[in-house]
Amino acid sequence: MAPIPGSGLAKGLAVTLRTMTKKTVTAQYPDAQPELPPRTRGVIGLFEENCTVCMLCARECPDWCIYIDSHKETVPPAAPGGRERSRNVLDRFAIDFALCMYCGICIEVCPFDALFWSPEFEYAETDIHELTHERDKLRDWMWTVPAPPALDPGAEEPKEIAAARKSAEKSAEKLAAAAQPEPTPEPGAGAAPEPGAEAAPGTGPGSAPQTKPTDPQGGES
Repeated sequence: MAPIPGSGLAKGLAVTLRTMTKKTVTAQYPDAQPELPPRTRGVIGLFEENCTVCMLCARECPDWCIYIDSHKETVPPAAPGGRERSRNVLDRFAIDFALCMYCGICIEVCPFDALFWSPEFEYAETDIHELTHERDKLRDWMWTVPAPPALDPGAEEPKEIAAARKSAEKSAEKLAAAAQPEPTPEPGAGAAPEPGAEAAPGTGPGSAPQTKPTDPQGGES
């Protein structure tokens, strides 16, 4: 059966008429910011204090877009007679977002929770070379990382939070014990004798009580 002439135009006008009666859903960006889901993959934020320069994220990255530089420093012993230790110090941590494919492998393999997803997406540049962001910019994006979702009512407390809470409770107990004033002794109680002073007879520890001597004829002397 041959199509009716003008049927396509009629269908198009029908779609237009249906949408004319509906409320518009166009968001006037950038005046109106979009409401992004909490797990939006925008950029990667760096929590520098947790990074141990283990290089695991750079090795596992399929695009090789993570650049890390570091050096070693000698740490003095914590106690006298201890042995000096060496630790890695982070010098550079950069991510080339022109190469990144937002797979999230670096975040998943990080054993120390130093990398996080941020919903930030306004980082366009006019030059592709400027899409390589250093650790200062990655650290600023950490402030845009949303808080983790709340646990289920019957879920167990995470081990990290439980250990931190116990440590804080012990520290609070020690501070409270140190803040309590020491009991003051009563005046005269337990006072030591002055140097050179002799104790009265019969008043020393372990001495028997003294009695008056008696006369052989039965009278007191």
